[in-house]
Amino acid sequence: MILPFLVWVLLKNSNLDLRQQPNLCYFCGTPEGTLFMRILVKNATLIAPSHPKHGEKLSFFIENGILKAFGTNATKADRIIADENLHVSAGWFDPLVCFGEPGFEDRENIANGLITAARSGFTHIGLLPNTSPVIDSQNGIVHQLTQSQNHLTQLHPLGALTQGSKGQQLAELFTLQQAGAMAFYDAFSPIQNPQLLKIGLEYVQSFNGLILSHPAAAELQEGGMMHEGETSTILGLKGIPSVAESIQVNRDLELLENSGGKLHIPFVSTAAAVAHIRAAKQKGLQVSCSVGLPHLYFDDSALMGYDANLKIYPPIRSKIDQQALRQGLLDGTIDGITSMHQPMNPEAKDVEFDLAAPGTIGLEACFGLLTNLFPVEKVITFLTRTKSVFGLPSPTLSEGQVADLTFFNPNGSSVLEKKDLHSSSKNCAYLGATLTGKVLGSYHNQQLIWNSTDGK
Repeated sequence: MILPFLVWVLLKNSNLDLRQQPNLCYFCGTPEGTLFMRILVKNATLIAPSHPKHGEKLSFFIENGILKAFGTNATKADRIIADENLHVSAGWFDPLVCFGEPGFEDRENIANGLITAARSGFTHIGLLPNTSPVIDSQNGIVHQLTQSQNHLTQLHPLGALTQGSKGQQLAELFTLQQAGAMAFYDAFSPIQNPQLLKIGLEYVQSFNGLILSHPAAAELQEGGMMHEGETSTILGLKGIPSVAESIQVNRDLELLENSGGKLHIPFVSTAAAVAHIRAAKQKGLQVSCSVGLPHLYFDDSALMGYDANLKIYPPIRSKIDQQALRQGLLDGTIDGITSMHQPMNPEAKDVEFDLAAPGTIGLEACFGLLTNLFPVEKVITFLTRTKSVFGLPSPTLSEGQVADLTFFNPNGSSVLEKKDLHSSSKNCAYLGATLTGKVLGSYHNQQLIWNSTDGK
């Protein structure tokens, strides 16, 4: 016990510059780090398009988790955050992440998953309930929240919409929300009974709940392994037609118009679905939606090599769909992005394509791939604006506000390698891809994670 205390005393009384100390993680009171009181952020370019100081270089203090002294010329602090081309934004949010705990901890547990998210710039994540058992009870929500305590990245669990996610009887939705559930979703399972969805939308209005409905008609996708089109014909694989998504989305939007309530459509992947949602928003319906990173980055021609890591659900679609998804983000029809992070162990992926389980990890690659596709200001908008959809607070970057920050350099390039993955599972569709920019670190809950800037 004496040695850790001496280390703490030495660090506390030093003026430590993080540029010279790669891979340091500072946590309040955890075994992995040490205490700190006051952090100085030096000459960071602010990326916050709605902020009056957007694009300006700022210096400021973080003291006990609160933003202070903007414009300071001070050089002394317990910790200094400074880096070449340092940029800062509000902390990023991924609303639809999978880990494995409880039941599939061999894929990813909550603790390592949250560290992976923090290293990737995400200070908030929504965790899907597709565990074993399914998170359909107060106890399940409490377990996940308990396991996520004392982490930088804040976990917001989603509860199952129906008991066991079987689509037969609604779960105790109000009780789930009272326990801490952010929203309700039978992860990756379509709601086949329209009456059940209608009742759910009506019921949650009493406590301002949010329902997610998976965009797929089960009968039209049965046995499908990829997008139905020219590539699936060449490969000889059964396809999932675009209409399987668009017909379900159109049905759900009609139910929403009839019943009221709030509906979020996750993992939108087709141009037709984007058009339906755009029309519904123009009518004033309370509908939102999100798109997965794989659907923005790939089109179905990428599957010509039978790479099982590219087998995801909903499937990667056509080039036309891909362009419609990108445009939907830019015009605001699509509210935000999810990395679609879904760890799978090797025995689920190291098999023939038709036998492989769907899913790829994506947290570590998300920022660097998005900056290949969009200007950095747009990327930050896409990674932060979904907070309001899910009812999360969005503190402004101003004096007296809680510090909830992501640090990054939008310039430079690197190739994603397996050694760069902190996730327990390595089923990554993006290995070998060129990433633009780098996540430098994140700060939230009075904790800091800082990544190496020298590649070591």
